[in-house]
Amino acid sequence: MTQDAGTIWLTQDAFDKLKHELDDLRGPRRADIIEKIAAARDEGDLKENSGYHAAKEEQGKQEARIRQLEDMLRRAEVGETPPDDGRVEPGMVVTVDFGGGDTEKFLLGARENLAEGDKLDVYSPQSAMGAAINGRAKGETVTYAAPTGKSVTVEILEAEPYRS
Repeated sequence: MTQDAGTIWLTQDAFDKLKHELDDLRGPRRADIIEKIAAARDEGDLKENSGYHAAKEEQGKQEARIRQLEDMLRRAEVGETPPDDGRVEPGMVVTVDFGGGDTEKFLLGARENLAEGDKLDVYSPQSAMGAAINGRAKGETVTYAAPTGKSVTVEILEAEPYRS
């Protein structure tokens, strides 16, 4: 699976959850915040009205999340769980060794693919390490330039499909 730098890989389930959240934010939750602002405005002086300012701040955060979700869903590539063939690609849980037994296990993909409560780290396929290991196989060693400019070498120990 190849992705351009702007693509976000999502499972169908993750895509559906994000779409549902967006619909909720645009509909009932947007209407609720508008009611809160109107009620606070009716209380009088807006300069010292903490309820009004809190509602406006909540509205700003909500609108930012709506824009984020719209962007993610626009750039989403919905895919099935990848095959269990030891090859690294979005949707795989990857374990790498940085040398000397310093290992890290993470999901290659988008945070939205994680099941609720799952504490697994997530690396984007567009990150320095994600781009370097994407398409590589278990047992391969890869060197890439970290954001600091330092060369980092990792060995791919495991690559298996994420199952929530």
